[in-house]
Formats: sequence, structure tokens, C-alpha cells
Amino acid sequence: MTAMETRRATAAEHISRIERHAAHNYHPLDVVLSGGEGAWVTDVNGVRYLDCLAAYSAVNLGHGNPRLLAVAHAQLDRITLTSRAFHHDRMADFVTELTALVGPAMGLAHEDTVVVPMNTGAEAVETAIKVARKHAHDVRGIVAPEIVVAAGNFHGRTTTIVSFSDDPVARSGFGPFTPGFVTVPFGDADAIAAALNDDTAAVLIEPVQGEAGVILPPAGYLARVRELTAQRGVLLVSDEIQSGLGRTGYTLAVEHDLIAPDLVTLGKALGGGIVPVSAVVGRRDVLAVLTPGTHGSTFGGNPLAAAVATEVVRILETGEYQERSRLLGEQLHRGLSRLVGNGVTEVRGRGLWAGVDIDPREGPAWDVAVRLMQRGVLAKDTRRQTLRLAPPLVITADEVDWLVHQLGASLRPA
Repeated sequence: MTAMETRRATAAEHISRIERHAAHNYHPLDVVLSGGEGAWVTDVNGVRYLDCLAAYSAVNLGHGNPRLLAVAHAQLDRITLTSRAFHHDRMADFVTELTALVGPAMGLAHEDTVVVPMNTGAEAVETAIKVARKHAHDVRGIVAPEIVVAAGNFHGRTTTIVSFSDDPVARSGFGPFTPGFVTVPFGDADAIAAALNDDTAAVLIEPVQGEAGVILPPAGYLARVRELTAQRGVLLVSDEIQSGLGRTGYTLAVEHDLIAPDLVTLGKALGGGIVPVSAVVGRRDVLAVLTPGTHGSTFGGNPLAAAVATEVVRILETGEYQERSRLLGEQLHRGLSRLVGNGVTEVRGRGLWAGVDIDPREGPAWDVAVRLMQRGVLAKDTRRQTLRLAPPLVITADEVDWLVHQLGASLRPA
């Protein structure tokens, strides 16, 4: 048996055991990872791969970030969970420093910015939906509030959230669905204008649609949506769970368009790839509709999560990783653009985030992901023909060039 056959046998044993007892709600590549450092991960047989998914942007600051690990280890020896029934000594720094980082990026003064700590991205979106509805009830007197969303969206997988998904795989068979959502085409400000009415509580939108294939909004679109919502007193909620915290070259993706949303949802990278942490950050007067007993989470804002997330915020405060994403993103997109016409039909993205549309003659994007894996790069497909690239922001310039070279080598000559 060759060394490659031995590696495959070992991985196959792991995969076989996983598939016997784990529900098949994911379709992973046939690789079994056991370690990670920086932008690289290692499988059970010691084979290294450049990670170009970063756990859907949850590992923006790299695998095994030493600052984050040190904080997590120290907190594990102290206290990890209290519930919100009591205060704990990591919460003050967390809420103060997170709002100081994100509030100005939203166009808010620090003193006017507050946060609701949660755990997962879907929980943050559910929280934002509840806040928007309660604000509509309490402040505007709306009996049956509506929320306008964009076609092609991905905001999570709870029953409420898939109620306004148009992805048949995520939605089919999970009804009955939650009412109160109006879907309009992404990028069409006129459609937003037509959808707004006296019952509209909020517009919930991704500034960049990740799951749809890293779809960018047209120039001026988000600014127009902000103008329309402000005119009618409608809240604007920006879902920055994938696009936020450095991924697009800024702390928030809305900074590209210089708009000021009322609420922002954060998750994934906020936990540093160590613990699930999410949050809704926004205007003090809007989040004031939450009072004791109206919303909560046993684990939301727990000491371990708060400690790790605070260190994530401190790392991002310098702006170093936002700048890395901008500069290395420009390099990545220059390289990818040279593949257009050579197995690639289009490239989109911002910062270190790219949607690469694969020529159908190459087969589906899944096939290209498999060939990339065989060349030492891990990426994943979405919407059949799009390959997503989102490496950790610690990737180097040489590694960016190597990634582009490996992708080009994975495409068959036309």
C-alpha cells in the first residue's frame, strides 16, 4: 500500500465512523483535520492545507492565534459561565470595547451604542428581528409589523429565518413558515421603495451576500436604502456575521458605502474560532425596547466568550487586519482576474473574500474544490458554480500568490 493509500484509508476510517452516527446535514470534502496554525490546517496524517474558507470567516484571525489562546486558557482556570442572572468581571470590558470599535463604524457615537450579547449568528439575527418587531409595536404602534428582506439572502437556519429564504434546500419541508416578511430583489432600490409601507418595521440585508456567491451591491444601492428607510422611520439592519470584523477590508462592510445602519449583527469571527459568540450592536434608543424578561440567553455573554471576544476586539482596534484584508485582497483579486476566460467566467468580492464563478465546462465548483484539495488548498462551493475563497486574514502575500497558482492549475485548459 502506498503512502497516499494509507492516508486515504486512515481518513476513510474516520469518515466511516462519523457517517454512521452523525446526521448527514453537511456534505464535507473528504479530509479529516486534526490541527491548525495561522492560515494552515493539518489532516490526521500530517498533510498540510492552506485554509481558504476560514470556517466561513469565523477564523479571520487564524487558527491557534496565540493571543486568543492565552486569554482562553487563562479564563478557563477562573470561571466560564454565570448566566446573566449575575454580573461577571469580563462583561464590562467586552461591551465597552465592542461598542467603541463598532459604534463609530456604524456612524454612531460611542455613548449612543449598546450591545446584546448572544452565541450564534442565527441567534443574533433572531434577536434583531425581535427587536425590530418590538420597536415597531412599542414606538410606532404597528400591530402586524413587516420586515423587508432581499432575495438570495442567507441569515441562518432557524424556522423563522428559513421562512424568508428562497433556497429550496434550506427551506423545503420545514413549514409552516413565519409570516411578516416581504422579499425583494437584491440590489434593486426601487423595489425596496415600493415595498416600504406603514407596516414596515425594518429592512434586513447583507451588505455583501456571502452564501449567494459573494454578491456585491450596485454602487449607491445601500446609500439609497438607508435614505429610503430613514425617510419612513424604518430600521436598517445590516447582517455583518460573515462580512464584518475585517473580512472586506473594513471593520464593517457598510463602511465601503459610508452608511449608518440602526442595528448590526455580528458573529463568527467575534469568537476568534474558539467559542461561538454573536452580538447585536446598535442604537441605544432602539435596543431600549428590550427590558428584563423580554429576551435572553443562558450562555450569551458568558465569561469565557466575553474574554475571547474582547481580545478579538483589541486585535482589530489597531486596524492592522483590516488593512491586510484590503491590500492582500487587492492582490488576490488581481490574480483571480487573470483566470477569467481560463476556466473562470467571473470574479467578485471585497477584501480577502472572493466568489469565483467556474465555467460549466469545468464541471460544478465542487469538482474544482476537490481538485484544489488534492493540490493542498481547502475551499468550498456554493450555488453549484461558485467557489468561495475566504482565507484567514493572517495569510501572507506569497501564500495568496500560491493559492491563485493552485486554482489556475486545478482548471483544465479550455
